[in-house]
Amino acid sequence: MKFGVVMDPIESIAFKKDSSLAILLKAQERDHELIYMEPDSLFLTEKGPYAKVYDVLVKDDPNHWFSLENERITPLEELDLIIMRQDPPFDSSYIYNTYVLDQAETRGVKVVNKPSSLRDCNEKVFATEFPQCCTPFLVSSDADLLREFINTQGDTVIKPLDGMGGSSIFRLKKGDSNIGVILETITNHFETKVAKHTRNTTNLTAASPLGPISYAARGKPNGLSPTSPSLNGCGWARLCGCNLSNNNISI
Repeated sequence: MKFGVVMDPIESIAFKKDSSLAILLKAQERDHELIYMEPDSLFLTEKGPYAKVYDVLVKDDPNHWFSLENERITPLEELDLIIMRQDPPFDSSYIYNTYVLDQAETRGVKVVNKPSSLRDCNEKVFATEFPQCCTPFLVSSDADLLREFINTQGDTVIKPLDGMGGSSIFRLKKGDSNIGVILETITNHFETKVAKHTRNTTNLTAASPLGPISYAARGKPNGLSPTSPSLNGCGWARLCGCNLSNNNISI
């Protein structure tokens, strides 16, 4: 299989914890042909979707985990599978890349996760579709609502909807002296919505109701409902493989 991966620069990954590298190592072990491309290499012409790609060899070696060769421009339709592993922020560049991948999908390439699902299912907001797994939460940019939530809940966590890796996450308690400036900063002067939830983690399998979705598959899992057996105990991390299995892909 020609196994394509869209990911941020491979030389900059955290070797010990990068899941994209783990996927590539396993795919290589199964003799798939690995095709590497960075997010800014995707483009469209009147002839279809393309990318500047490399053949990549990966190793389980913290000092030298990859090598690239054979740089070239390739039509995406020549690949059998593309996994989209571009990290947030979920900005215009990210969205435009999903449009390129849409066109690869229409030409018969299997894209994981589905580009339209990546656009429709924000990693933070998606968790709110399963309120039975969440502590009280609020997604808003309204100053009064955000302040009221803090005052009512007492101990809260606030995070941007388009971030990753724990960036710009704040713990706010009722009466904190910096509430105003933090809310103003994280909401871009109350123009950008943020997620806020309580710190109570009773009966949850992960540290917080909105955070665990970062470890789940990007995109809405096919065929799952809030009562699906795959969601027993609100175990968000169990969703990791759902898009691969439900799209009938074996790697």
